[in-house]
Amino acid sequence: MGKGLPIMFQGTHSDAGKSVIVTAFCRIFAQDGYKTAPFKSQNMALNSYITIDGKEIGRAQGVQAEAAFIQATTDMNPILIKPNRDYESQIVVHGKPYKNMQAGEYRKAFFQTGLALIQESLTNLTNTYDRIVIEGAGSPAEINLNDRELVNMRVARMANAPVVLIGDIEKGGVFASLVGTLQLLDREDHDRVIGVIINKFRGDVRLLEPGLKWFEEYSGKKVLGVIPYIPHLNIDAEDSVVLNQYTSAVNEEKEIDIAVIQYPKISNFTDIDPFFHEQDCHVRFITRSNQVKNPDILILPGSKNTIEDLKFLKESGIAQKIVELHEKKQAHIIGICGGYQMLGLKITDPDGIESSYNEMEGLSLLPLRTTMKKDKTTVLSEGHLHFNDQSYHVKGYEIHMGATNVSGDCSPLIQLSDSVDGCKTSDEQVIGTYFHGVFHNDDFRKGYLNAVRISKGLTPIEERISFNQLREEAFDLLADHVRNHVDLTFIQHEMERFHQRSVKIDSHI
Repeated sequence: MGKGLPIMFQGTHSDAGKSVIVTAFCRIFAQDGYKTAPFKSQNMALNSYITIDGKEIGRAQGVQAEAAFIQATTDMNPILIKPNRDYESQIVVHGKPYKNMQAGEYRKAFFQTGLALIQESLTNLTNTYDRIVIEGAGSPAEINLNDRELVNMRVARMANAPVVLIGDIEKGGVFASLVGTLQLLDREDHDRVIGVIINKFRGDVRLLEPGLKWFEEYSGKKVLGVIPYIPHLNIDAEDSVVLNQYTSAVNEEKEIDIAVIQYPKISNFTDIDPFFHEQDCHVRFITRSNQVKNPDILILPGSKNTIEDLKFLKESGIAQKIVELHEKKQAHIIGICGGYQMLGLKITDPDGIESSYNEMEGLSLLPLRTTMKKDKTTVLSEGHLHFNDQSYHVKGYEIHMGATNVSGDCSPLIQLSDSVDGCKTSDEQVIGTYFHGVFHNDDFRKGYLNAVRISKGLTPIEERISFNQLREEAFDLLADHVRNHVDLTFIQHEMERFHQRSVKIDSHI
């Protein structure tokens, strides 16, 4: 290995807060003058991030790179797994689709390939950066999978990284989950764990102190910190499990009601994030037709399996509700990526790229037809978006398998340097685009929301949030929060100790 000192964060289960804590340490080390990179060998996520060279990685690693003030590369997430139907996923290797594989095939046929990819990326990062902050996945104690796992203790051994185990106290049973995880580890892996962090704590920490003392005495492992829960942290979520915290109910106190369709294969739902921070907006996620109600804005977000999610819309009755809203001019309807494709006349998938269905009629709100292609579009894009007689410079990114042809009474939404993107009806009640992140552009979001306000007879709001500024403030807030509640000195000491131990071993080889 090279000069970079690694530290690895693993959890007792999924959604223990690993991604957020890794993000915090990326910002902390960068603030302290270390050239820092995140790393997750294998990520299963439908929320993607596009690197500057047009490659696709897990969104968490892209955000962590931003926290470290660096450009993300595919070495930071060499293997991305994107579930696209039952028991099958698209395997993305160094940012490009590799193959659709079922879980058993992946474990048997891809294991050695994966090991080589991970080792190469780790070597590249440790030769380039001073600090490598590594994120595990799920739990290291999944004994049915550990013989061929590619993301937890095997990676820690490859990197010679000390491991911090994270437990989520919000779920309950945190001491049992920490102790149980430690007891199921092999001796070598058990010794690699330098301590634990208890995450998402609410209340008086003094009430927890007897448990902390007991845990240290019983396990022999140090409690490195108890991190209080931070509400409304403005950092991109990776897993759609976070959507379970949001209501489907209307909030009558907010002037603009935004309903987002939460279909089974929803992806890149972070497109919606800026609306959570607008003072006049209430965002709700809906899965049933009786939850649709009468929103001011209805959003069809991205999907990893557009045809099957469109089938869900039809079978749930949501599709009919969307059409009725359009006919009555009761809602502004937005489709992004897969949602854009659903708004069209027809989607075909002749080669079974995403679905076992060869074709399906769309919602027919926009005059477009989409055909799924084997080649995947992954690109950072920018152009000029035309809406409400205004032109807005916008930046975004595209991730899609389909090619869409537009015809009929529909104007392009965004003028690119050599082409156009998207489509809108003449009254601009329905718009669709392949641009993820379109509402992260502050000027357009302001113009769009004010157009909705005017249509409701409300006064426009001239001062709105700067979303990028909010994100930067959130990174700093998170870093300060973790600094104040975690023993950074001990962690740094252990990183140095592991490094010195590996130097001694190398010198004797």
